[in-house]
Amino acid sequence: MTDTAPDQTLATLLRIADALERLAPPAKRTPDLSAADAFVWHAAGHELAPVAKVNRVALGLLRGVDRVRDTLAENTERFARGLPANNVLLWGARGMGKSSLVKAVHADTNKRLPPGALPLKLIEIHREDIESLPVLMGLLKADPHPAIVFCDDLSFDGQDTSYKSLKAALDGGVEGRPENVVFYATSNRRHLLAREMVENERSTSINPGEAVEEKVSLSDRFGLWLGFHKCSQDEYLSMIEGYVGHFGLTIEPEQLRREALEWATTRGSRSGRTAWQYIQDLAGRLETKLEG
Repeated sequence: MTDTAPDQTLATLLRIADALERLAPPAKRTPDLSAADAFVWHAAGHELAPVAKVNRVALGLLRGVDRVRDTLAENTERFARGLPANNVLLWGARGMGKSSLVKAVHADTNKRLPPGALPLKLIEIHREDIESLPVLMGLLKADPHPAIVFCDDLSFDGQDTSYKSLKAALDGGVEGRPENVVFYATSNRRHLLAREMVENERSTSINPGEAVEEKVSLSDRFGLWLGFHKCSQDEYLSMIEGYVGHFGLTIEPEQLRREALEWATTRGSRSGRTAWQYIQDLAGRLETKLEG
C-alpha cells in the first residue's frame, strides 16, 4: 500500500460529503420582517421579498363600500392589537376595490397603532403558490410581528387539489393557525371551488351530498365573508368626484358627469376600476400627473 492511498481515500470522502451537502435541502432562514411593511412570498426559494413601495390608494378614496370597509378595518385593528380576529374572504363583483381595500386598510391600521406597537405586515402569496402556504405560516410563526397573508383573485378549477393545503393551513392542522397570522383572500366566487369540480365529485361520490359539503367547508374557514356588488350610478360618480378632488383635476362638473357616464357606458360596467381608468384618461388629456 502506497503513501498516497490515505490521501486518495480522504479526497474521495470529501467529494462524497460535498455532494451530499449539495443534495440536502437548504436550511430555513428566519425572515427579517423589520425590513419593510409588505413582502411578496417566493415559494421556489422559500423567500420573502420586501416591497419598497406598495401600489395602493388612500382609504378615503374608496367609495361605495362603507359597510365592508368598516368591518374589515375593525377586524384588522383587533388583530394588530393582539386580539382574536377572523380570516376574511372578500368576494363579489369585479373591479369594486376588493384588493385595494385590503392594502388601504393595512396602511391605515399601521397609522393608528399606538407608539411602540409592532407594525402590521402584509404578505402577498400568489395563487399558484398556495400549496406552500403551510411553509410560509411556519416561517411567520417564528416572528413576533402580526402578519396578514393575502391572496388576490383566489379560486380553484379543474383537477386542482391545492385547496386542501389552504384548508389545512387556515385551521385544520395539528398546530392550527399561528396566533400572529390571519389570511385574507379576494375572489369573484363566494365558494372558491368551480361548479364543475363539485359536479365531478358528486358524480363519483357514494354520498353525493359530500361534494356540496366539500365546497362549503373551504369557505367556512373564513370567519368573515364580505360581499362586493356592482355600484349604482351615484356611487360611480362619487368615486369619480373623489378622485378629481384628490388630484386637483380641473374640469366643469357637467362635462365631468357627461364624460364619466359615457366612459362607463362604452365599457358596459360601472365599478371602481372603471372610475380609475377614466381618471387616468382625464389626467392624461389635462397633462396632469397623478401624484399622492
